[in-house]
Amino acid sequence: MKKVILMIVLFAASASLQAQKFALIDMDYIFKNIPAYERANEQLNQVSKKWQAEVDALTTEAQTMYKNYQNEVVFLSKEQKQAKQDAIMEKERQAAELKRKYFGPEGELFKKRTALMTPIQDEVYNAVKDIADLRGYQLVIDRASDTGIIFGSPKIDISDEVLRKLGYSY
Repeated sequence: MKKVILMIVLFAASASLQAQKFALIDMDYIFKNIPAYERANEQLNQVSKKWQAEVDALTTEAQTMYKNYQNEVVFLSKEQKQAKQDAIMEKERQAAELKRKYFGPEGELFKKRTALMTPIQDEVYNAVKDIADLRGYQLVIDRASDTGIIFGSPKIDISDEVLRKLGYSY
């Protein structure tokens, strides 16, 4: 009796899976073929390098101040030592604060990335959704993500169709 019930459950499960339609996309491929996305990435890289150079300059300045302090420490009075230590700590605090301002979880880089990338990502999402609705796909999986897809048939990959819908002929 248990075998019969198990067979019925397996048959029902396989029948429902066969009725569903799936598609794959490769978001990396799609984004690499959208010039606006590549320009936004380049802009983010440039601003990130600029901001990192500012942080590095403050950090180097603090390190230089510390090295100078180590060389002069034997010649300084207690008050001078404290003043130099305070100045070094203030410079290190400024560097850490600047780094947090630019690269922190709610920092300028995050805000800039969101402002530049969200419209492009939304456009791609809407194109995928339109194609899925048109073709009756219940599930569209990104093969570029870490979902553990071992094999996906190129026949169900709709990446080029998404690009065509967005106006890029590939």
